[in-house]
Amino acid sequence: MTAHVHVLYENDAWLPPLEKALQDCGLQYTLHFLEGGSLDLSESPPEGIFINRMSPSSHTRGHQGGVQHARDLLVWLEAHGRTVINGSSAFEIELSKVRQDLALRAVGIQTPRTIAVTGRHLLKDAARKMELPFITKHNQGGKGLGVKLFRDLDAFDSYVDGPEFLEDPAGVTLLQQYIEPAGGYITRIELADGELVYAMRSSTEGGFELCPADECAIDDAFCPIGDSGKFSQDPEFSQDDPLVEKYLELMRRNGIALAGIEFVTDAQGQRYTYDINGTTNFNSDVEAQAGVEGMAFLARMVVRELGQKAA
Repeated sequence: MTAHVHVLYENDAWLPPLEKALQDCGLQYTLHFLEGGSLDLSESPPEGIFINRMSPSSHTRGHQGGVQHARDLLVWLEAHGRTVINGSSAFEIELSKVRQDLALRAVGIQTPRTIAVTGRHLLKDAARKMELPFITKHNQGGKGLGVKLFRDLDAFDSYVDGPEFLEDPAGVTLLQQYIEPAGGYITRIELADGELVYAMRSSTEGGFELCPADECAIDDAFCPIGDSGKFSQDPEFSQDDPLVEKYLELMRRNGIALAGIEFVTDAQGQRYTYDINGTTNFNSDVEAQAGVEGMAFLARMVVRELGQKAA
């Protein structure tokens, strides 16, 4: 197979599973590291299939310039008819939890009540409109940075005025209804190529947002290394769950080819979805439990796209 694959990325640690899957399928590929860049609009992009592996958390590794460059790069590629897996539409949703919430609501999925606030000086007034407890989070998510739980307004006011306040890259802070997770875990649903890959339970003991990748910064409490006890396959979740079809419909509407989507179940059994991860990573322990290789689904998509272009 001579057609080429281009991988857009900014984190080397996430590449090995994807590279293995591409190599297993005999695919030729080129890695393109993005931490910024130039774009000559008079030129045409190279031929081939493009895989977008840029992440909203790029700014936590000093690569916010790559995020901004990727936004225009993806549109440029699509304008020239190039196939992009998780292209511009998917990327815009991944970069904004506001857009995620609206996309979820559009297909009838329940989400926590959320107020988006642009401007630190407006946060205290907005907090008075929320029921306690609530959490803060960044609109452009990044490894759980800025995610804090508040049970009283005095503590929140002190945080907003204090040196520990963390600013979202674009200055947009979310105030979100806190859903106490029944059983002490959230559920992450991995979906790719129109199918359920697996469902995973993530312990919330160490924080609110957990990255399942095998390789993460060792000092990042929200992205632990080698702690298999935090992640396990959810044996109660199946392809027949009604949430799966709603998630897949959301993905079809928004050009999302693969994603990890997270929800939390409260004590009354109500499920609230709160996060869509287009640059999803797979946990090898859970893959072994489920008997799958997540990136093989992505490689299969690439093979099919290449076959369609050759036909």
